[in-house]
Amino acid sequence: MKLQIILGAAALSFAFAGAASAAVTVMGNSSAQECSQAAFHEQADQVSMDACTQAISEGMLDRRDLAGTYINRGVMWMVRRNYAFARNDFQHAIDVDPALGEAWVNRGAVAIIDRRFQDGIDDISKGLTLGTEEPAKAYYNRAVAYEGIDDEKSAYLDYQQALVLEPGWDLPKHELLRFTVTRR
Repeated sequence: MKLQIILGAAALSFAFAGAASAAVTVMGNSSAQECSQAAFHEQADQVSMDACTQAISEGMLDRRDLAGTYINRGVMWMVRRNYAFARNDFQHAIDVDPALGEAWVNRGAVAIIDRRFQDGIDDISKGLTLGTEEPAKAYYNRAVAYEGIDDEKSAYLDYQQALVLEPGWDLPKHELLRFTVTRR
């Protein structure tokens, strides 16, 4: 039996999950902790941004916390819709600690925004393999990218996985309504 997935008439929406960015818990100095908390709450005010920059420039963070702080500042840049700065911070995080899945997932989200869908799929897949604190967001974004390359079956499966991981989340529920599944 072959699974056939048919996408409804609605166009690809690019509705990201709160930009579908994933913040990182950082236990470093107080500026890094303030930056981390702000990123988790999608706060991107100047005070929060300054806390991130201060934590990075002080040079007192270990490798993981430094990479995490770059990720968190990148999340704030995404909230501000400054995707070039966000991409730059995610790349810095990867350069510092390539084992942090959030850096890859977030860089993938920026690639999707830039309509570089395959790059987004590749980065998010790598991030999922490494592990991420918020995998539902990663699956949701990868589903959007799969739609961008007209791979409806993979998109459907990733929207489903996002919903399995976060059953009360309305975004994947809404996206799944556009699909019709038939068995042949």
